Amino acid sequence: MALQTYRLDREPYYCPTGDEIALFEAAHADRMPVMLKGPTGCGKTRFIEHMAWRLGRPLVTVACNEDLTASDLVGRYLLEAEGTVWQDGPLTLAVRHGAICYLDEIVEARADTTVVIHPLTDERRALPLDKRNELVAAHPDFQLVVAYNPGYQSVVKDLKESTKQRFAALEFGYPATGIEADIVAHEAGIGPELARQVVAVGERSRNLRGRGLEEGASTRMLIHAGRLIARGVAPEAACRMAIVLPLTDDPDLRDALAAAVGACF
Repeated sequence: MALQTYRLDREPYYCPTGDEIALFEAAHADRMPVMLKGPTGCGKTRFIEHMAWRLGRPLVTVACNEDLTASDLVGRYLLEAEGTVWQDGPLTLAVRHGAICYLDEIVEARADTTVVIHPLTDERRALPLDKRNELVAAHPDFQLVVAYNPGYQSVVKDLKESTKQRFAALEFGYPATGIEADIVAHEAGIGPELARQVVAVGERSRNLRGRGLEEGASTRMLIHAGRLIARGVAPEAACRMAIVLPLTDDPDLRDALAAAVGACF
């Protein structure tokens, strides 16, 4: 099968925080385009990996950036020994063979690039390949999922309304304390009490958002700290390396975060 390498061979760990699994399953049953919205490192990518495994679908992931072109998504002609041949891009592969295509941080892609997904998100469910003069009808199992962080929206970087309104949306945030501690304990391989202390550091950092910090510590950062602790690093040193120093270069904020770490351990 063309997309066999895109199938997940084991279940990605995911701890639900609400009814997001049931909602996504309903959207998938209708092959409805879905937008995942939430802060950095809160579990959006892990969620879609879990859902792809749960639904038995291959998952084609594209990390969007400002240099991403429409050709990067749909494909291009390449010069090979036998001549010029067409190579499908990741989006076209997913459309042809019925995968979930996940465009991560779609707001980072140029607006003229994201327009190519529009025909896939309405009743047409088709992808025009202008360079091949071909219209690819989407496989019945194809589904498009995009994700981005609304906290980074700006006049320059935001999705067009004409794009947003083509998607159903699921909103993600950082998990409740108990759930987040379970996640950190599982992913980092540390005990529940240590996990709770690491999560407490994260919560204190998030209280500084808007007061010098653009973002507080993500769940991903807390897991990094937990993994360092599991490797024998002292908790305060692990939190400084994985949380405090990556979050800010401001000396006063670093002192405030260091004090938060000291209060939690």
